[in-house]
Amino acid sequence: MADGDRGRPRPARPQDGLAWITGASSGIGRQLALELVRRGWTVAVTARRVEELARLAAEAPAGRILPAPADVTDPDTVAQAVREVEARAGRPIALAVLNAGTYQPDSAVAFDLAAFTLQVKVNLLGTANALAAVMPAMIARRGGQIAIVSSVAGYRGLPRAIAYGATKAALIAMSESLKFDLDRAGVMITLVNPGFVKTPLTDKNDFPMPFLMPVERAAERIADGLARGRFEIAFPWRFVAILKTMRVLPYALYFPLVGRTTGRR
Repeated sequence: MADGDRGRPRPARPQDGLAWITGASSGIGRQLALELVRRGWTVAVTARRVEELARLAAEAPAGRILPAPADVTDPDTVAQAVREVEARAGRPIALAVLNAGTYQPDSAVAFDLAAFTLQVKVNLLGTANALAAVMPAMIARRGGQIAIVSSVAGYRGLPRAIAYGATKAALIAMSESLKFDLDRAGVMITLVNPGFVKTPLTDKNDFPMPFLMPVERAAERIADGLARGRFEIAFPWRFVAILKTMRVLPYALYFPLVGRTTGRR
């Protein structure tokens, strides 16, 4: 890093160290790992499913994807996975994409406390566990980039997303709060808010998904945004524009509008 850039957050680059992606066994995380490899990164990948991580590693040139299995809900195993993969590679994690998440459609009339709790543990606390594993070292060396994958579902409350929307809204607020401290610490923070992306999670939906995007295109959009150093990467833009407009609507307009358009009113 040039002296003029010292202390000012900048996007991480492959020469700075490893990329690390949680929730990498399927969906956006898996595709993003392959996309980052194509852009010159060596990528550590974390998920519970060891076999899927091995299959992912086999799709890249030897040594470019490093499986680091762990359950993000267990802070000790996450921290151990980070230590071990950094030692194996002989390089620190310079880019951390905290992507692990789960989703189960829900409703008030069929409220499932166990499903709610699981989504909080994976989506919110799992992200915090991953943060704890990499953020202190980045702050200490005054460099690095952390990307937190939330969702446009966190912009406002939506039908059938009681738990999911709550966790994603929390991740948005978490990212915004982190930015104040991390800017001063020389660490870049990036918030990723995808719309509907074709993945095993969205395959659970039995309702129309406007502007559904192929996972390959979503990975490209995320990788582009990470390299540009934007605070928020949100897509597809038309869907994002609609939802951001709806954020400012008063409740008297918001609830009838969403209810009519989703058939939940």
